[in-house]
Amino acid sequence: MAKKSEGKQLAQNKKASHDYFIEETYEAGMVLMGTEIKSLRTGRANINDAFATIRNGEIFINNLHISPFEQGNRSNPTDPTRARKLLMHKSQIHKLLGQSKQEGYTIVPLKIYVRNGYAKLLIGLGKGKKQYDKRESAAKKDAQRDIQRALKEKQKVAR
Repeated sequence: MAKKSEGKQLAQNKKASHDYFIEETYEAGMVLMGTEIKSLRTGRANINDAFATIRNGEIFINNLHISPFEQGNRSNPTDPTRARKLLMHKSQIHKLLGQSKQEGYTIVPLKIYVRNGYAKLLIGLGKGKKQYDKRESAAKKDAQRDIQRALKEKQKVAR
């Protein structure tokens, strides 16, 4: 049997790397209802305002907006931002719970993708950045971009 390949990235939280230092990442499965997977595959998800919480030893993603599928039937969920359960090993959840209880740490959703036909969510343990950290990160990114531009110009001149 041929192994299914990794699909495309369906949604990404670009603000996460700007607002947080991501220290660890975890992959979690998502419990979806009805035609939510079809809507996800068409790229109709918004992950920017989403956040994760741990309740009763289970992890949930809140505020993840998945638009209803147009050709869907009545088994479509009515609330596009409902809390969705994530599937992770119990030891990973306990580790995340302990680390997120520390001051300044939170669980941040990073991106949604499909692996072997199943929707996966990449979550990260993030520590919030201060304003001066954000400016420092932007300055480093600009410096790196200038270096790459200079190297590219130098290679053009050498030819």
